[in-house]
Amino acid sequence: MKILVWTMLLITTSFAQKVRLDQSYTLTGDRSKTQQYFRMQSHYIKYTQAGDRSAHEFYRLLLEAHPSADTTKYTCHRFTIDLKGKKEKSIPALQGWTYPFAPGANGLDDQGQMFSIPHSKFDNLTTDDGQTIDQEHSYAVYNCFIDFHSFDIFSTSMNEETGIEDLHKIGDFIIHAAANTEPPVNLGNSIEQGSVFRNGEITMQFKGLSRINGKLCALIGYDSGESSFTMKIRATPDMTVETSGSSHYFGDLYIDLDSFWLQKAEMAEFVVSETNIPSMEMKIPGIIERRVTIENMSKKEFELLLEKSF
Repeated sequence: MKILVWTMLLITTSFAQKVRLDQSYTLTGDRSKTQQYFRMQSHYIKYTQAGDRSAHEFYRLLLEAHPSADTTKYTCHRFTIDLKGKKEKSIPALQGWTYPFAPGANGLDDQGQMFSIPHSKFDNLTTDDGQTIDQEHSYAVYNCFIDFHSFDIFSTSMNEETGIEDLHKIGDFIIHAAANTEPPVNLGNSIEQGSVFRNGEITMQFKGLSRINGKLCALIGYDSGESSFTMKIRATPDMTVETSGSSHYFGDLYIDLDSFWLQKAEMAEFVVSETNIPSMEMKIPGIIERRVTIENMSKKEFELLLEKSF
């Protein structure tokens, strides 16, 4: 027993000598140009007004990053959707889709698209059994890509604005440049202009160090503050259905201090909303919890997932 305790003390002392908890760290820089492999899951939990969990929905994405000196391209190798928590179905239109990550000024391109992700890619989506994916769930599919790249933005330098590069020591705290911004959430022709997400006072804190995938990582916590949104959906040529509500999202990022690539991300979000249907003179409440996880993995692990049937 004494030998075991002494060995643990030696290991702890060695780690402390190598990684001083009070030292200064650089959290951003030129990322490694090696390919990266990611698995992402977005889990929606819908609640009744009585607080019962009434539905579970899962969106799962396998995404490969191809970094180069000029830009980073991404390939979606598989996207599955499971709207009842029982059976996954793939979306053939997204399999093998490659696109460049081009965030543009304020995240928008010249067509008003977030991160230059084309809205048309999410029109008329179907599952592998030929079932049409409706407007609500098509938006959730699109939003998975927006979420993924939002974490990417959080984990990279904001240049002259305040960002993660301004965190140097454990305990450091910032208000991120994305605080109080209003990115559009319109998608295609059915979700109209004026549909926006209003970020609250987004904060980030250097919480500590961790090991993910055998890599020394900075553990960064983030919190959206009091966020809200408005979504205007053209239900018919003569009727617009408007949903408004509040959101609070928060979680952790694990960033490799060597390659500067995100190794893991976790997010929890709580959304409370109300939908106004003018033609029926009624208002429908909505309560949703979202849990998002992103995992960076080896090429071998990624390929094994692709071989796995579902």
